[in-house]
Amino acid sequence: MKIAKTLITAAIATLAAGAAMADLTIGVVLPLTGPASGLGIPMKNAIALWPQSIAGEKLKVVVLDDATDPTTGVKNTQRLITEDKVDVIIGSAATPVAIPMADIAAESGTVQLAASPAGLPPGKDKWTFRLPQSNGVMAYAMVGHMKKQGIKTVGFLGYTDAYGELWLKDFTAEAEKNGIKVTGVERFARADTSVTAQALKLTAGNPDAILVVASGSGAAMPEKAIVERGYKGKIYQTHAAATRDLMRIGGKDVEGTLVVSGPAVIAEQLPDSHPSKKLAIDFVQKYEKAYGPGSRNQFAGHSYDAMIVLEKAVPVALKKAKPGTKEFRAALRDAFEGMGRTVVAHGVLDWTAQDHWGFTNETGVMLKVVNGDWKVE
Repeated sequence: MKIAKTLITAAIATLAAGAAMADLTIGVVLPLTGPASGLGIPMKNAIALWPQSIAGEKLKVVVLDDATDPTTGVKNTQRLITEDKVDVIIGSAATPVAIPMADIAAESGTVQLAASPAGLPPGKDKWTFRLPQSNGVMAYAMVGHMKKQGIKTVGFLGYTDAYGELWLKDFTAEAEKNGIKVTGVERFARADTSVTAQALKLTAGNPDAILVVASGSGAAMPEKAIVERGYKGKIYQTHAAATRDLMRIGGKDVEGTLVVSGPAVIAEQLPDSHPSKKLAIDFVQKYEKAYGPGSRNQFAGHSYDAMIVLEKAVPVALKKAKPGTKEFRAALRDAFEGMGRTVVAHGVLDWTAQDHWGFTNETGVMLKVVNGDWKVE
């Protein structure tokens, strides 16, 4: 059944790209089902809006569902490389899936544009570039906001997987530098349907704030559990929760929630001087014309940005080799490392040989849920 769904998805995506016989092949692995589907589906929707060619090369896009499962993500990546002969891979939007995909991409010498903040040991990301902001960049913005609020103690309630672990590490380091203490740490799995015990332990300590580290539709459940325990302090969420699923599922319980996000989500509220404003508004207008008012999403913005960096790097790589060859894949990697300051909807990227993250500390924006909508803090 899972295989059938995958093939159907691939066919739809290829039709959306409008190219039966293509010259430049892009493989996409996203969580279209499972706990992280709220991240993958908006990305797939935005990909359907891509142009039909890049630098005169016809574009073929093959989208596969990783079902928020690392094993499936790895199998899909292997298929894209061996059967579809892709020139570049995008995905996954789920960190625990994106990390093992990086090994397959590196072994084959294929660029991976990770759609999640995939933490890899030094040297392991030679072929992996990230589209989202790093957790460290987002923790910088979040802790800065906490300092202004006079927060001294924070409880942590996050996923047991790589996304939760990386956030705990990066947030704790940034918090300690600013005199903020993490007073309690509780964890839960993405598939869990209740965190009552963890919420009880955290709220009993009554920290000034609680940081929830979860994603998409799974971000509301732990916050509701905290609120239902009578907690009155401030609640923060990460950029993986910057989707309308938070308000749709959380309702009044998430009013006042503070969420760190990339700038694309609040395009109209950016100052005119913000370098990303023009692109962010273009992204929002195109996406919401296709999918309705208010449908914008942090992860849909990553798909928009993926096309921006491809349109900049592909012409450079084409000067050295043709798509479908290992020489082109290597040239594309070099082009990403040398593309310099690049404005995207989510900020300003500057990938180099030493830095495959790219975004600066000024990228993160703090949002607040007010009357079921986003408001810049």
